Amino acid sequence: MNLSFYIAKRYAVSFSKNKAINIITGIASVGIIASTMALFVFLSVFSGLKEFSLNFANVSDPDLRIETTTGKTFLVNPKQEELLQKSNNIASFSKIIEERVYFMYNSKELVAHIKGVDNNFIQVTHFNNHLYAGEWFENNSENVVFGADISRKLGLGLFDYSNGLEAYAPKPGKGNIENPNEAFNKVLLFPTGIYSVNEELDGKYVFCSIDLAQNFLGLKNNEITNLEIKLKPTAKENQVREELTSIFGKTIKIKNRAQLNDSLYKMLQSENLFIYLFSTLVVILTLFCLAGAIVMIIIDKRENLKTLYNIGVAQTSIRTIFFTQGIIITLFGLIIGLGLAIGIILLQQHFSFIMITPTMPYPVLFEWQNMAIVIMTIVILGLISSWIASGTVNKKLFK
Repeated sequence: MNLSFYIAKRYAVSFSKNKAINIITGIASVGIIASTMALFVFLSVFSGLKEFSLNFANVSDPDLRIETTTGKTFLVNPKQEELLQKSNNIASFSKIIEERVYFMYNSKELVAHIKGVDNNFIQVTHFNNHLYAGEWFENNSENVVFGADISRKLGLGLFDYSNGLEAYAPKPGKGNIENPNEAFNKVLLFPTGIYSVNEELDGKYVFCSIDLAQNFLGLKNNEITNLEIKLKPTAKENQVREELTSIFGKTIKIKNRAQLNDSLYKMLQSENLFIYLFSTLVVILTLFCLAGAIVMIIIDKRENLKTLYNIGVAQTSIRTIFFTQGIIITLFGLIIGLGLAIGIILLQQHFSFIMITPTMPYPVLFEWQNMAIVIMTIVILGLISSWIASGTVNKKLFK
């Protein structure tokens, strides 16, 4: 570094004697710290809310679900079941029969989904862990488990074997209906358990034995509506998809959890993008406040800069000094703001200072991805604002 460049640096980097400019620079620095904190905290809070929402959705959703593309039901033969059991990628699978039916209890009516499941179902989704009253039903029985919202709407209790829950489903077939009483299959169900997950699921399902659902809906023993699969931790989804296609052919469609909750995932992604753009707008305003402060310093030191320029310091060297000054202030604010924000998130994760309810802490989630997003955003915008501010150093300034 030559002597003239060193002298220029001493002139340019030193604070201005103008107190107003120093205050503005300080405000800009604090603004960078605050906006960095806000951006990271917002992203971490949304990550927590996203995980919280998906945990509810994933309660009833398997890792993969197989459906048919040629109708409502498809057949699973013993050879296909054997291949699924021998697979190195599949931990467990469950045969499912699901259909919307009409329920009646003590003159109260409701339309919900009856879901017939086999014994493997609780290994695939662990849905029985969400029972808050009663017990899970036994196979080959007329016992059922239903949601808390269904219980409330129908006034259903448990273990009332003198007054069962009536379920009606249209009989399969073609032709005109001559007698309405013969147009529906009917079954009497006896509740043994109530589950509670969230408002949507609590009013959606009535779980029963798959054998009962097959007889009620008039299906064959090996006829199902979908197949739910739990993968092993080491399994790769693409390989499993190829394996399932080779077993069942091309007449099936395979959905993962994101595809099963397509609208929910799209909504969460849209909200995440909106939060990021809103927070980034605050960062942009703060960094351009910094750019304005640097421009004011340049104007305040105009006479000194003229002197330096006249003794041989290059215009680009002077511009680089102010550009570097902007980057230093940006990085300073980024490091402090990010450190404070990480501390806030980790404290909330471990000590739950902010509560939604007396028993539920406000969900936050520390993710390295969010840290990378914040660093890239602040650094890129800091480079742009510093470059714009340093561009004020031009030949017109030295006239």
